[in-house]
Amino acid sequence: MDTVKLSLPRADYPEQVGVSSRDILEYIRDLKNSDIEVHSIMIIRDGKVAYETWRQPYTPDMPHVMYSVSKSVTAIAAGFAIDEGYFALDTKVLDIFPEYRTAGYDVKLEKITVRHLLNMTAGKDVSLLADKSKGSWQKQFFDAKWYADPDDNEWRYISECSYMVCACIARKTGMSVLSFLTPRLFEPLGFDRVPYWETDSEGIEAGGWGMYMTTEELAKIALCVFQGGVFEGRQVIPAGWCEQATGVQSWPERYSEIDNRNGYGYFFWQCGVVPNAYRMDGMFSQFAICFKDYNAIVVITSCEIEEQKSRDCLWRHFPAAFLPRPRDDKDYLALKDQLVLEPLEELHAMPHSVLEQTIAGREITFRKPALLNTVNFPVSMLPLASVYMSADRAGNIDHVSFAFDGDECRMTWREGDVENTIVCGMDGTPRYSPIHLAGINFTARCSAAWESENALAVWFRPMESVCQRRWLFTFNENGTVQAAPSSNPSIVTMVKYLCDSMDDFIESKAVSNAAKTAAMKMYGVVEPVHHGRFADTAAAKE
Repeated sequence: MDTVKLSLPRADYPEQVGVSSRDILEYIRDLKNSDIEVHSIMIIRDGKVAYETWRQPYTPDMPHVMYSVSKSVTAIAAGFAIDEGYFALDTKVLDIFPEYRTAGYDVKLEKITVRHLLNMTAGKDVSLLADKSKGSWQKQFFDAKWYADPDDNEWRYISECSYMVCACIARKTGMSVLSFLTPRLFEPLGFDRVPYWETDSEGIEAGGWGMYMTTEELAKIALCVFQGGVFEGRQVIPAGWCEQATGVQSWPERYSEIDNRNGYGYFFWQCGVVPNAYRMDGMFSQFAICFKDYNAIVVITSCEIEEQKSRDCLWRHFPAAFLPRPRDDKDYLALKDQLVLEPLEELHAMPHSVLEQTIAGREITFRKPALLNTVNFPVSMLPLASVYMSADRAGNIDHVSFAFDGDECRMTWREGDVENTIVCGMDGTPRYSPIHLAGINFTARCSAAWESENALAVWFRPMESVCQRRWLFTFNENGTVQAAPSSNPSIVTMVKYLCDSMDDFIESKAVSNAAKTAAMKMYGVVEPVHHGRFADTAAAKE
């Protein structure tokens, strides 16, 4: 791949392209007051970056998980495949995967086309609890129960529809979707690397989730789509496909949130609050929102699970910020020179413990939490949101050891057959370590501190993801160790949001209420205290 990086042009100041510095500042203050954790903001108007900022420790060159923004990239890949004749919108999915034709003629299964996949009306209801670490994802789709006949055009948000589009592309082109997109999309947009995209066990991209990009890479894709597939004067995405993909192709009428029921394209959302606006949208508020009436785009990476809350905050300031205003130098200088997004919370330096000499180098073994392993959902060093839909969920930390050197603590552990070591700052300054876990390479930002003489806190943030894992290791005189996991945002926050959105996914009120009750009990189960002991203590007892 060409390593020459083509950066988007930058305006000298926001007002140069008709964006108000004052409104940007007010938006950022609103984010803080609303307790919304935004990681980056990039505002583009008239093809130029009017403003950009990152919250420490996130940086412009660091890829960020995009969750369902990945779906929009899948739609673009489908546009190329259709334009080049690999399949058509009305191609039957069973014609691409004839091995899934049943012995008896399944009328509904024969009806599913590529179009049904792209506009989420295929009628297949793949369970949210489907275990992605086991079996064939294609089989999970074909074997899933029906919620509707494809002819009914009943919309339902099923991420596996996006995966099946990737599977169609891989089957017909004979290559991975990333390989297919590299000369067609990434190279023309000046990417200096191929983005990482999670895959199933067969190497087929997840489609609906699992893509990692920088803020500017997402901005380039959004800008190219916004300009009808044109970038730097070159037609990159096939002409006409961008209009089809971002237009209304189906209606998600069951959603309670106004921005989710105003029309759906081919893996692109229409916005409900602002007319003539559409978006690429991912969990935890990853957005590329395109304002057609203002020739503007706002790109956000974030860690706010209540997406309508994030959008409502944006709507309070945009598109009003695009109205012409004279530059106020005080506001402009505040944007330019001040750190307007406060750094994320980290552990503070605390006194060392005399236990450091006692536990250094000794291995701790932990019992596997029985219930979570029964349902194949063991606790990982990675936060829940990083591994839920992964083919490799990792989990079951074991063989843990610590080493201490001045203001640094080294923690080594295993999950399955994978061993990692991280360096944790104990002086209030986190350290960075490369790790490989759940099949993914992460940059881990880590700190540690003694909360008491026998309780060591370890905070672990995989920078390419959105959440932070926190552990509290308690060392007892009898050689036993308890490890209490938690996460930020907390499981309670995520479960409460899940409960609030149950009615959007479950038609029966009784079933929805039962699911909410079960979910509210879940957070005490998915992060249990882990019980272990020093291996040499256990051997001595034997």
